[in-house]
Amino acid sequence: MSNIIDLKKGLNIPIEGMAALETKKTIMPDVVAVRPGEFKGFTPRLLVKEGDKVLAGSPVLADKQNPDVLLTAPASGTVQSVVRGEKRKLLAVLIKTDADQQAVDFGKADPKGLDAATVKEVLLKSGLWPAFVQRPYGIIADPALTPKAIFVSAFSTAPLAADTEFAFKDELPAIQAGITAVSRIAKVNVCVNSAESSFAKLADATVYIVNGKKHPAGNVGVQISHISPIMKGDTVWTLSLASLAAIGKLFTTGKVDLSRKVAVTGPAAIAPSYAVAIPGTPVKDFSSWYDKSGAELRFISGDVLSGTNVGEDGSLGFFDNQVTIIREGREREWFGWAKPFRFNQFSSSMTYFSWLLPKKKYNMDTNTHGGVRAFVLSDVYGKVLPMDLFPVYLVKACLAGDIDKMEKFGIYEVLPEDLALCEFVDPSKNDIQAIISSGIDLMLKEMA
Repeated sequence: MSNIIDLKKGLNIPIEGMAALETKKTIMPDVVAVRPGEFKGFTPRLLVKEGDKVLAGSPVLADKQNPDVLLTAPASGTVQSVVRGEKRKLLAVLIKTDADQQAVDFGKADPKGLDAATVKEVLLKSGLWPAFVQRPYGIIADPALTPKAIFVSAFSTAPLAADTEFAFKDELPAIQAGITAVSRIAKVNVCVNSAESSFAKLADATVYIVNGKKHPAGNVGVQISHISPIMKGDTVWTLSLASLAAIGKLFTTGKVDLSRKVAVTGPAAIAPSYAVAIPGTPVKDFSSWYDKSGAELRFISGDVLSGTNVGEDGSLGFFDNQVTIIREGREREWFGWAKPFRFNQFSSSMTYFSWLLPKKKYNMDTNTHGGVRAFVLSDVYGKVLPMDLFPVYLVKACLAGDIDKMEKFGIYEVLPEDLALCEFVDPSKNDIQAIISSGIDLMLKEMA
């Protein structure tokens, strides 16, 4: 098989607020959050209580189904509180951080001299194992399994995504060490967007060049579908560059270090740029990038298409290196369908004359400009989804809860993020990602 993948379909959303390639500040939060809900398939069991002292890398939560899978503290400090929701569901463990940061010493090791069992043991004890996302279903990887491959996307095409060359240029040695370590478990495939990419020369991995500048070319799910499609019974794992860097630093320093450059972006962001932060950093610690005195804002950990609306009281997600700040669009526009002569709103279907300004960036908000209605049969999904499946039929199968048809139309190949663009261009305004997520939940309940 050729190591070059040509992708033509997709869509880049021209939204304002790209982060300038400069690091504005380093954030060490007063309080950091460990949120088990970010890890699909993780059933938390509390290992600490309020007042306990923890170090970076100390166990905080364990999985009830697999006690070897741990979530550990991203920083040292004192357990401030345990946040619970309805029916005492465990939502978060909040840690008041120390001024002098300390970490558990797991011991340095050269990944080249380790076997798969040792690598797994270190990753499990350190709490970095949940960085592996297992497909199908997007759950925490099962350490008892060996996947057919581990996939890494070394670029992102999501709206306003962090520039990988800038964000990880100082992490290349750690990323290489991380790849060497996980390659002991299974074959590693890395996808880059150019032969000149800094990540194109990584060793201990097979590198694929993706010729495609439109989103979702950078989605690891799209790349998997063109390299090694997931069939029934297959298992693959994925890792982000941030997770690989953390794994590499674990082996080279013996300590858990989850720090990363985070792109603070969006039309409502003030002077979008980068910050150095750790997962669990409160959104309020990014307050220098927004002004709450004006319009109502939405705070997203991740990008506008597939990120999580965490609110101002939320925190940076474990898998994210982007925060997006955007205005809430609650106003209604009367007879909007009858006003085609608009140049300040973007339309992927040339409904407005904004298509005459291909380089224009738009001050977008959360308004969907329409309500939910019956599915309109058209080819809009097929134009933006570079995967060999029928998205309309898959979504309808998920709505119907028809497992046979869900299997037939590709439920094993997708996660909600892979169909985020379909949701954006959907003339029926359906919440497609939520529908796919509910279909995956049904598969986990009935088939896993």
